[in-house]
Amino acid sequence: MKDFGGKWTTQKIEIFVKYAKAYLQIMKNHPYWKIMYFDGFAGSGEIEKSGNSYNTLIEGVAQRMLSIEHPRSFDMLYFVEKDTDKAKRLKHLIEEQFPDKLNITHIVTEDFNKKLHDLANFLQHPNNKKYKVLAFIDPYGMQVKWDSLLALKNLSIDMWILVPTGIGVNRLLKRNGKISKAFLDKLKIFLGLDEHEINDCFYKTETVNTLFGKETITKKEENAISKAAELYKSRLNEIFKYVSEPFIMKNTKGSTMFHFYMASNNSTAQKIANDIVKPQLKH
Repeated sequence: MKDFGGKWTTQKIEIFVKYAKAYLQIMKNHPYWKIMYFDGFAGSGEIEKSGNSYNTLIEGVAQRMLSIEHPRSFDMLYFVEKDTDKAKRLKHLIEEQFPDKLNITHIVTEDFNKKLHDLANFLQHPNNKKYKVLAFIDPYGMQVKWDSLLALKNLSIDMWILVPTGIGVNRLLKRNGKISKAFLDKLKIFLGLDEHEINDCFYKTETVNTLFGKETITKKEENAISKAAELYKSRLNEIFKYVSEPFIMKNTKGSTMFHFYMASNNSTAQKIANDIVKPQLKH
């Protein structure tokens, strides 16, 4: 089970479910399209949410997508979950609650990035041009590689993706600019940028007077999280024509943890996503 707790976990799920239903409402009028749901980090299908002195289970996104029958259901559901125990629990949930969906459901325990490339190859095959995909990419860290997302360019995908701007990118950016090789490599893979580009985006140099004369120092930008969010959105726009405004997720102390984006090649998709996200931002 994914255990993130927090009100924003439920809000994130509701945002995606509302979008999925709006998406399927449109697709109801286009029965010739085959609709695939692709879940990149599916979990066990349920989420454990901690309360004051109790724990409750809420339906995860996988369970909510399996439940949708109207305005139309998905023709295929593809779940990626590398943790074999979680994958087994998800399979058990489907067998118990959605036995009629077993023949259109796939659960794989491989690496997400490999499966994203496989998805791209599937959609590019001439026999699969009838498929459109709604994807939910909900990592708990920086597991998504930029070159995997690049494989989706020009494909019929509406993708919601959770970006760890605060708990991921920002934490790897050291204040003095002295990022370890391990952290730098992780940033390069995640952002698809080289060291020079990362430094240009997140650091500035200043000349200061010291006892030993003038020295040039490197300082991290104060608004690094916002810069990370803007950067990732602009990068998504290099793959998809339209990217929504983000749903910003903060912890109980008000610190930003994630930005949640929708990316698509359809302008209507962007409008729907923005209309769904805006009310949530007022909470």
